[in-house]
Amino acid sequence: MGQRMKAELLLVVVTVIWGSTFVIVKGALADASPVPFLAVRFMLAGFLLWAVLGRGQVERPALAAGVVLGVFLFAGYLFQTWGLTLTTPSKSAFITGFSVILVPLIMLFHGSRLRAANVGGALLGLLGIYFLVLPSGLQAVNRGDYLTLFGAVSFALHIVLVGRYTRRFSFLDLVPAQILVVGLLAVLALPLDPARALHWTNRLVFAVVVTAVLATGFAFAVQNWAQQYTPAAHTALIFALEPVFAAVTSRLAIGERLGGKVLLGCLLILGGMVVSEAWGGAAPSPVES
Repeated sequence: MGQRMKAELLLVVVTVIWGSTFVIVKGALADASPVPFLAVRFMLAGFLLWAVLGRGQVERPALAAGVVLGVFLFAGYLFQTWGLTLTTPSKSAFITGFSVILVPLIMLFHGSRLRAANVGGALLGLLGIYFLVLPSGLQAVNRGDYLTLFGAVSFALHIVLVGRYTRRFSFLDLVPAQILVVGLLAVLALPLDPARALHWTNRLVFAVVVTAVLATGFAFAVQNWAQQYTPAAHTALIFALEPVFAAVTSRLAIGERLGGKVLLGCLLILGGMVVSEAWGGAAPSPVES
């Protein structure tokens, strides 16, 4: 198995984890307000990554890149988590998945040359997300949906920048730096959260552990490593599977009914992945380590 195949299979695993945590985070927000929850989640994940990946240090040349990545990642999670207090997990998953089309658009805006297959695959992925979740909630767009859209823009910018920086710096330095930056920004933003609620229930403890260790520590370590070997546009397309797993989790956890549109959406997303994989061009060159 080649490095690109390994990278993309691991990105699918990451997408399963992220898709599964929408319901978990939605439940946790009944016991915590968004900013304290993010502060605890990312500070815990950041120190774990700093100890395990960075071995207690981060190379200075990678710090600036880590700060930039951390700022966009913080904005993405702040708007997504804030929006999730006002909207449903399935709608949040769809709007976050909108980054599947934003990534190639951002790359085109910055002068990158993309093949038609990359754009076509992204459009298929976006159409698949539409059939997955949007028809059930189009008539009820609210403030939480707009906040989540701002988060999707930040996530798209983060994906593009990860693809750029992982070719210059080791992911062993980039990952702890950006996650610690997110945690520090969340701590600094605590005065801006009027509620600042943090009630340590079993549900909240479970959510913090799962999101810090799996959805943050493991997931972003994998993403930053994997984007050395697969294009940013294709990474975004794999992440389009997130609403699929969010829908399945909602079905298993809270009994949300899944219809034929879920199957159609899955097939469209998988079709987009095949188009982008087969005709979308070569992977980037990995960073020298």
